[in-house]
Amino acid sequence: MHIGIAGNIGSGKSSLTQLLTENFGWKAHYESVEDNPYLKDFYSDMYRWSFHLQVYFLTQRFKSVQRIRWAQETIVQDRTIYEDAYIFAENLYHMGYMSKREYASYLELFRTMSAFLTKPDLLIYLKASVPTLVKQIQKRQRSFESAIKTDYLNRLNEKYDVWMEKYTGELLVINVDDFNFVDNSEHTENVLGIISRTVANLTDINDTKNEIL
Repeated sequence: MHIGIAGNIGSGKSSLTQLLTENFGWKAHYESVEDNPYLKDFYSDMYRWSFHLQVYFLTQRFKSVQRIRWAQETIVQDRTIYEDAYIFAENLYHMGYMSKREYASYLELFRTMSAFLTKPDLLIYLKASVPTLVKQIQKRQRSFESAIKTDYLNRLNEKYDVWMEKYTGELLVINVDDFNFVDNSEHTENVLGIISRTVANLTDINDTKNEIL
């Protein structure tokens, strides 16, 4: 099973991925952050590095999807390839950080890759307000994230809202404003319980389909 964790910067994707792997024994595919060769440059000069960063993310995510596709175990993916295209690249283009020519080239690459993609069996969307995102970004103290502006986070949230309205796969929305699963043990247990039951229901449905076939 492929479980995708979606959400804005600071929503808790990596933390939830770690919790799921520790509690259920699932395998994690983390987003490339610390070893990303463009991320620090991007936050210091978005005009110069937006296209490079998004192509790097898209390439790494596509590699992950291909590995997940052939895996026998349950995989938890920290951010999905669709967010790269529908949220971050689109937002950078609309904000003027990516030129029309760069965005067109990026979309052509994504559409070519799309022929080889399948949606996650379950998408977990971590929905969070901008104040919550800012608080969690400040808490993890990554120096290159200090330049992130609230306007940028708000624009991303708006993109996520539009994407979620159109998403047609299996979806579970967790409101991070209501569930602090990182610092509150009771909230952690609640979230793990919700996810466990959701996955169990999906597994039962798939087993029934296989029996019918």
